[in-house]
Amino acid sequence: MADVKRDYLTMDDFNPSNKTVLVRLDLNSPIDPSTGSILSEEKFWSHVETLKRLERSRTVLLSHQSRPGKKDFTTMEPHAKMLRAVLRQKVTYVDDIFGTCAQKAIEDMKVGDILLLENARFYSEENVERSPEEHAKTHLVRGLAPHFDLFFNDAFASVHRAHASLMGFTEVLPSGAGKLMEKELDVLDKVLVCADHPCIFVLGGTKAHDTLDVIENILSRDGADKIFLTGVAANIFLAASGVDIGAPSLQYIEKEGYSNEIPKAKALLQKFGDKIELPKDVALSKNGERVDVSIENLPAKYPIWDIGLETIVKFQDEIENAKMAILHGPAGVFEKENFALGTLEMMKAITKAGFSIVGGGHTGAAVQKAGLERKVTHVSTGGNACLNVLAGKELPGVVALKNAAKRFGSKR
Repeated sequence: MADVKRDYLTMDDFNPSNKTVLVRLDLNSPIDPSTGSILSEEKFWSHVETLKRLERSRTVLLSHQSRPGKKDFTTMEPHAKMLRAVLRQKVTYVDDIFGTCAQKAIEDMKVGDILLLENARFYSEENVERSPEEHAKTHLVRGLAPHFDLFFNDAFASVHRAHASLMGFTEVLPSGAGKLMEKELDVLDKVLVCADHPCIFVLGGTKAHDTLDVIENILSRDGADKIFLTGVAANIFLAASGVDIGAPSLQYIEKEGYSNEIPKAKALLQKFGDKIELPKDVALSKNGERVDVSIENLPAKYPIWDIGLETIVKFQDEIENAKMAILHGPAGVFEKENFALGTLEMMKAITKAGFSIVGGGHTGAAVQKAGLERKVTHVSTGGNACLNVLAGKELPGVVALKNAAKRFGSKR
């Protein structure tokens, strides 16, 4: 994507050879609570290109695992082992973040060495949402920054958070985007302008508020040709269109705090109704059994757990013929075998489109599980970060990189 114009610096703007470089990664991965072993290598492989660019540097890695109070809130020792296996080279784990132990290990490094510091979220100030200027004054930044020449942020999956390790170093060090961050932002820039037509979005999942923001942003840009709705968003829009979706589905919407989204969905239908496609039929869960019914046969006393067969076929046909297709969010309760059909068929359909993008989080995991990731143009590593970009919201970590480019651009 050579024609992309960026207002932040990338690794191509620096010569990291013989430099000491701090890199913020996102290695946060599912962990088996009984064994402590990491269950997915996906995050580790996503950073390989960035790390290979630093083979002639002294490379220090900072990342996190889970959050305080969670069962998988652990040290980064297993992550160092996983990185060693992926990179096929030595990665030294340091059980310190910015103290004297970490600082001495950094000072003793030779070119080609890689250190992985302790879980950044073990440090309480890491989890506080603040401005870059405030983060630059934390013990984390003041303790580590003097030991480095450059900072690269490659943690796209975390960049929607205004945390110290993602923003503080951009205030005091020449900073740029890692290769994964650059790729993610380039792809989403292309998606936002719907560079190829027909351009179709397939939006589902349970994060209805975010999904409505995406719909409003994308259609206000006059980009997408069609938006197909599944999941909770589809139920909200069906209710907004006057369909009685039944008490169980309405109660779920109320329980999740989405009742206020129905009037917003109604306004979006009035403004963009010709571009928003709703299901023609749905699959109900009758005590765990799948029952497909037409919208005309609602309401029902059973909850809606998937899109129906007629809808699947209709959506498939248009998605497969799209020049660009974007999928974010499962079509239903895909964890249950009887209700995985809509999600699976939507995933298969976008692999036939000219340019296909899958949002992160549950959707990315579902694509991986189905073995379809190699048939998709791009699978995002960030669920919330991806949604925020599509909704037109700024990512704090990216804003910090843009400001760093203005501050250090002429000094690199």
